[in-house]
Amino acid sequence: MREIHVDQIIDAVAEMVQEANYDLGQDVENAIKNALNTEESQTGKDVLNQLLQNYEIARTERVPICQDTGFAVFIVELGQDVHVVGGNLNDAINEGVRRGYRDGYLRKSIVGHPLERKNTGDNTPAVIHVEIVDGDQMKIHMAAKGGGSENMSFVKMMKPSDGVEGVKEFIIDCVRQAGPNPCPPIVVGVGIGGTFEKAAYLAKKSLFREVGKRSHLEDIAQLEEELLEKINKLGIGPQGLGGRTTALDLHIEIYPAHIASLPVAVNINCHASRHKEVVL
Repeated sequence: MREIHVDQIIDAVAEMVQEANYDLGQDVENAIKNALNTEESQTGKDVLNQLLQNYEIARTERVPICQDTGFAVFIVELGQDVHVVGGNLNDAINEGVRRGYRDGYLRKSIVGHPLERKNTGDNTPAVIHVEIVDGDQMKIHMAAKGGGSENMSFVKMMKPSDGVEGVKEFIIDCVRQAGPNPCPPIVVGVGIGGTFEKAAYLAKKSLFREVGKRSHLEDIAQLEEELLEKINKLGIGPQGLGGRTTALDLHIEIYPAHIASLPVAVNINCHASRHKEVVL
């Protein structure tokens, strides 16, 4: 059994939350640059160029890409041959978030009670999902999830008879309803199957996938391509000012479903699709 001390986790998380907010992943930046080649709206081109300038300023001056530095969301792939020592995993991740947001002067966006609305002051607690996998390593995936795009999320318990055409219609309608609110160009995450909560988790998990990387399932990869093309014909465009570039990508994750159910969830990321990972 390999041991990983909580101090390693704390240090890694503290660095990840800052890097996620300062240094946008190359996958997203490349997608914006590629969009400049296809965007027909001059206003849309101007917006995309401004986004690229903003990313560069954040990276070089070590300031957040956006004022909304996000809810810290983690997916931990925990090898079953790993033993966390010196404390527990949840406490270590939250301590890393606490230190990272403090040391990086990142905005604290979390309220401790959803109705009383008092800020916790340290951006904790994080949202933590743990998946047990083979091996003796721990892979930590982190996303800084902004509130504006998160609010444009939808779950629908569809009927199996709605079929794939009903699923397509629902997903496109979600993006149409969201319009400019999630700060397009967006990344659309979709979860299909499982139960109510599983579909929502799948939609979130899909947003951790590298932009431009298709599903390993051929039929789902084709569905991703088809939906992305249709969404980019809605005309919402960069920042909702019109144009072809409404979405940079669309990812779908699926799971087996009950014979009576067809749950579908849509979770949207803004253009600052911030995600980092580290292996311990």
